[in-house]
Amino acid sequence: MANIIPDDIDFNFYARETEAKTLVRPASAWHEDLRSRLRTKAKEKAVYLPWTKTRNDFAFRKAETSLYLGGNGQGKSLILGQIALSLMGQGERCCIASFEMKPLVTLQRMARQYCGMNPLSPEFQGDAGIAELEQLYQEFFEWSDDRLWLYDQQGTANADTVIGMARYCAKELKVDHIIIDNLSKCVRAEDDYNGQKAFVEECAAIARDYDRHIHIAHHLKKLGKESDLPDKNDGKGSGAITDCPDNVFMVYRNKAKEDDVKLHGSKAAKKSDPDQYLLCRKQRNYEGSDDGEPSIGLWFHRDSTQYVAEAFDKPMFFPNFPHTATPNY
Repeated sequence: MANIIPDDIDFNFYARETEAKTLVRPASAWHEDLRSRLRTKAKEKAVYLPWTKTRNDFAFRKAETSLYLGGNGQGKSLILGQIALSLMGQGERCCIASFEMKPLVTLQRMARQYCGMNPLSPEFQGDAGIAELEQLYQEFFEWSDDRLWLYDQQGTANADTVIGMARYCAKELKVDHIIIDNLSKCVRAEDDYNGQKAFVEECAAIARDYDRHIHIAHHLKKLGKESDLPDKNDGKGSGAITDCPDNVFMVYRNKAKEDDVKLHGSKAAKKSDPDQYLLCRKQRNYEGSDDGEPSIGLWFHRDSTQYVAEAFDKPMFFPNFPHTATPNY
C-alpha cells in the first residue's frame, strides 16, 4: 500500500528552506565571474553627463535608474533634454515620456538646444532667417533619426501603461535610456506610498532585466522659500522614491543669484555664482577615486537654453563628443 503524505505538513517551510540553501553559496563560486568582469570592464563603453568637467565624477551605467528631484520651474525638463541630446551624441538611443509637454514642445526645446541659438531672435524672422532655421531643424531631425523616440501622452497616465511603455522601449526598440517626466503624473496621489514604491521598483526591474538606464523626474515638497537649497529627503511622497534608484540628483535653480542681480546689477555680490546646480546626492556604484557625489555648477546660455560648464562658454555641439562649441558660433 502506498504511503499517504499527511496534508497538515507545512510545505512552505521546506520550500523556503530549499530556496535559502540554493541562494547561500561560497565566495569562490563567483571567482570566474569576477575575473571575467575585470576584463570586460575595461572594454565597456562609458557614458557621461554633457559637461567634460564631470567625467571623473559621474557616469551612467547600464541596468541602473537615476532620479532627478526639483521644484516647479527649477529646470528639470530642460536639463533632461540636454542630457538626452548628449546621450544621443554618445551613440545612445533615448525615449522621452513627458506628461507635462506635448512632443512638439519637447522637440522645439531640444531643437533650440541642438542649434545653439534663439529661433525668436530678430534675424530669424524674415524669409531668409526662417529658411536658415528650417535647414538647421532638418539637420536636427536627420541626426536624431533612430536615436530619439517620444511617448505621446499628456496629463495623468496609468502607472501600468507607463511601465508597459518602458518595457516595450527596452525590449522591442532597444532604447538605451528611457526618460519619465515625471513621477507625479504616473502615481497621482502624494500619499500613495505603495503605488510610488511599486512604480520605482518596476522601473528598476526593467533597467536590470534589459540592461537599460531609466531616468525619472520628480517634484519636491514646498520649501520655505524658492531660494532654499533642497535635500534629497525633500521629495514628495514615499522614501522609497529616493531609496530605490542608483543615482539621485537635486536640480536647483539659483534664485538667490537671480534676485541679487535684478536688485544690484553689475554690483551684485552673487554675480559670478553659477546659475544652476546639479547636485549628485547618491551614486551607488561609483568606482572612481574622485568625489562620486559631485556638486556641479552650471551657467545658463539664454539663446540656446543650454547649461554650460563655465560662465563664458559657448553652447555645445552635440554630434561631437566630447561636445565642442557649436559651429554656429
